[in-house]
Amino acid sequence: MNKENVRRLRARARQRGITLIELLVVLTILAFISAMVVINVLPERDRAAVRKAQIDIKTIEAALDQYRLDMMVYPTGDQGLDALVSAPNDAPHKDQYRPGGYIRKGANLDPWGRPYQYRMPGEHGVFDVYSYGADGAPGGEGVNADIGNWTEDK
Repeated sequence: MNKENVRRLRARARQRGITLIELLVVLTILAFISAMVVINVLPERDRAAVRKAQIDIKTIEAALDQYRLDMMVYPTGDQGLDALVSAPNDAPHKDQYRPGGYIRKGANLDPWGRPYQYRMPGEHGVFDVYSYGADGAPGGEGVNADIGNWTEDK
């Protein structure tokens, strides 16, 4: 082998791959970017769930009002929000129940997968529709706070 061939082989050997340090630098940068995305995206997800619950509650309120117009009364506390999905057996004026119900099945679940609560008579109005928030327990703050038809939009 002549000197030129040896130089080419050495140059090619140096350019064959990346070093461990280069790989660690790239992985560190990717970890940093991932952390920034998680920090910025997760709070938005929580705020979106709260906003969805507020919108759902307004929709359920409208369905309850329509139910009252058709059936002459709001569903009882025992009938609950299931009365909006299918006609209760003990409903007065059952013949006036809207075909297909007032909300779709499953629309009475909050963004955290738990049923919305319904209280008739209500403590804050004629009726109360509410979710216990992300933690599923009464009270709480932030994303864990109760969300109801009497709470203010924040």
